[in-house]
Amino acid sequence: MGILAKIGKWAIITILYFNSILNAQDLDDLNFGTDETFEVMTWNIEWFPKNDQITVDYVTQIIQALDIDLLAIQEVDDIDMFDQMLNGLPEYTGYLESAWFAGLAYIYKTDVIEINDIYEIYTTSPYWSAFPRSPMVMDLNFMGENIKIINNHFKCCGDGLIQTELLYECNEDENRYLTALNCTENCSGGDCFSTYDEEYRRLLASQFFQQYTNTDMNVIILGDLNDELTDVDSTNVFLDLLEDDSFLFADMSIAEGHSDYWSYPSYPSHIDHILLTAPLESSFNQAHSSIQVLPVDLDFMNWDQYDFLVSDHRPVLLRLAY
Repeated sequence: MGILAKIGKWAIITILYFNSILNAQDLDDLNFGTDETFEVMTWNIEWFPKNDQITVDYVTQIIQALDIDLLAIQEVDDIDMFDQMLNGLPEYTGYLESAWFAGLAYIYKTDVIEINDIYEIYTTSPYWSAFPRSPMVMDLNFMGENIKIINNHFKCCGDGLIQTELLYECNEDENRYLTALNCTENCSGGDCFSTYDEEYRRLLASQFFQQYTNTDMNVIILGDLNDELTDVDSTNVFLDLLEDDSFLFADMSIAEGHSDYWSYPSYPSHIDHILLTAPLESSFNQAHSSIQVLPVDLDFMNWDQYDFLVSDHRPVLLRLAY
């Protein structure tokens, strides 16, 4: 980057930074966590830190103010800056396996969360089409309850259509909702997963989770899943999960609501989701439980400032009462 380009970039950053100070409420006014609930948040923080120390400072301030128990993070690009941010969050610690291809990470409160294990799944090459970033599982205890969190970042983009003939190659049954397991069994070496159709890749990922997940346990599957819950059946990559009573998308009300409160305003769409297994439904239905997208850009800075200085995604927050 040339000297003039660098000067121009920092001039823009400086203007946006001071505008956010002058025109917004104090980020310290944010709040979400309570002592009586379990809070979890998914947040794609877009190639963190997209604008170096200013981004680190903003993200640190937002996390401190929200006072959430656990954050599932996507797109961490700089391990050193991630560690530096954790140093500014004394109540938290973090876990980042790798920054390879925009790493998945966790940030969690050490005084309320007991970690049993953290590991990745679907790590071998036959699954790379469905999972370009291997899902990261956190097995934890909270207030005597065992909960498994699965952090994800599905493949993005596409043309809005599912290439259904890829499914037909695996089985003569002309049903586009063939399970990924059947596809695996009928294709040698997992070759049927080799596709550039992004919607099909997200469909496979959803179907793998439907079969992988022990729905008798407390499981939360969340992350940047890069597709919408409200698509029509023929193009809905989540339809199998939506029709399965063992699962509940906690953020369905957001997906069906006004676009001002969706997680991805740039396109406007709601593509960051939190999926619960049935045993957590009773907790979610309690009066003190809630789900929301945090519109930081509406209440504390404008969208251009937030997008340039922080991320192109808004965080999605879940509160579960026990």
